[in-house]
Amino acid sequence: MTDSTLRPVRTRFAPSPTGSLHIGGLRTALFNWLFARHYGGTFILRIEDTDQKRFDPTALETLMEALRWAGLHWDEGPEVGGSYGPYVQSERLHLYQQWAKWLVEQDKAYTCYCSPERLQQVNREKEARKEPPGYDRHCRNLTAAQRAAYEAQGIKPVIRFKMPLDGQTVVQDAIRGESVFDNATQQDAVLLKSDGFPTYHLAVVVDDHFMQISHVMRAIEWFPSFPLHAQLWQAFGWDMPVYAHLPVILNPNGKGKISKRNPPKDKYGNIIPVMVHDYMQAGYLPEAMTNFLANIGWNFGDEREVFTMDEAIERFDLSRVNRASSAFPTEKLDWLNGEHIRRLTPDDLARRLKPVLENAGFEVDDELLRKVVPLVQIRLKTLNEIVDLAGFFFRETFVAAPPEELVQDKMDAAMTCRALDRAADVLAGLDDLSHEAQEAAMRGLADELGLKPKQLFGALRVAITGQRVATPLFETIAIVGKDVALERIRNAAQSLVVQS
Repeated sequence: MTDSTLRPVRTRFAPSPTGSLHIGGLRTALFNWLFARHYGGTFILRIEDTDQKRFDPTALETLMEALRWAGLHWDEGPEVGGSYGPYVQSERLHLYQQWAKWLVEQDKAYTCYCSPERLQQVNREKEARKEPPGYDRHCRNLTAAQRAAYEAQGIKPVIRFKMPLDGQTVVQDAIRGESVFDNATQQDAVLLKSDGFPTYHLAVVVDDHFMQISHVMRAIEWFPSFPLHAQLWQAFGWDMPVYAHLPVILNPNGKGKISKRNPPKDKYGNIIPVMVHDYMQAGYLPEAMTNFLANIGWNFGDEREVFTMDEAIERFDLSRVNRASSAFPTEKLDWLNGEHIRRLTPDDLARRLKPVLENAGFEVDDELLRKVVPLVQIRLKTLNEIVDLAGFFFRETFVAAPPEELVQDKMDAAMTCRALDRAADVLAGLDDLSHEAQEAAMRGLADELGLKPKQLFGALRVAITGQRVATPLFETIAIVGKDVALERIRNAAQSLVVQS
């Protein structure tokens, strides 16, 4: 995109720490990060905490943890510093107050003394007249004497912007092209509140200017405020950055924006998480999550769906960002996560699986884990699945399955007991525990017993692992060892005798 070459690329992610990071927020951060990396620019983290009623001081660390987990490391911002700080808005109040006052002095803004009660009354009257709600500009043309009278009453005013009353505001969006807004439909927005804190509208323009932001990539929800911000840039006489409003992430069914207040559900009726930390705790890889989010609203090209962030950086540009909203395909995320798990080296996967097992209460032997990894790597969709699939390897005490779990389809307890006894005899006679040797021996036994291999193998799997779904049978026997396997098989057979 040619605009990016006019000045150094500087993008920013500017969240409000009011809770955990939403998945849509992470997508916004990702696109800004990718764009900055593509052009060798700077990615900035700026904290918008001017809404003190909603600000959650614990949320900032949670937010930064989510960004670090996703690999979206910022070049300037909290904990990093930089030449354009401070990067927390509540530490920049003097700047907003200075420039709000400047707008008033230049007759581009004005002090407003209207009480909340009066504003509510104005809206009620407008509603009765079937007019759009909004401020009636009562204080826009007050005389000096009228302002002095309000001041004498001790009323602390807000500062409102003087939006042009006629004409049009023409804005250019890098994704959506040109849009035209009639100024008569716009409001005189509050820029500075009576407590001295700015609103989003003032703070975002002042900060983007003084931090030399070149490109503003933000959610489409902010598009209605675009004409106001364009007018503010013009009022200040500052060069406006390139704006790009990103498409909405929709619910999986394509209806409505994905939202925390109304959690989406999958086709089975299960609630789909919308906060990043939910996915972190559920065993998703950051590589898969960023790959997944990059695919929502951006096109890698050549029909590829699986790629690394280094590959995405090479290709990322706003020309490939879609205008249309995109659904949140959760099943695709599970598939992508499995694909990225299979791309890991065995040692890397073992490193990531260890804390999952430890959090589940297992004491993990590193050597044993390295043996187990090849058995699970092609089967896992999330890291957390290791617990149910292969947790039995790491239990201090083996937990045998109930006897009825041993009995396979079209078998009874007596048949199963005999099959397990014979399998133990066959296994005891094997010196070679390779997959090929075990499988050949057990298939021969199944023929001898008149069973299908899946019947015999199923009973053995439950006997040795304590569960119906587990790691491959013969590789599992090789890892636990012949003696342990024989003990479990014989104990399982005995449990069927006791049951009968």
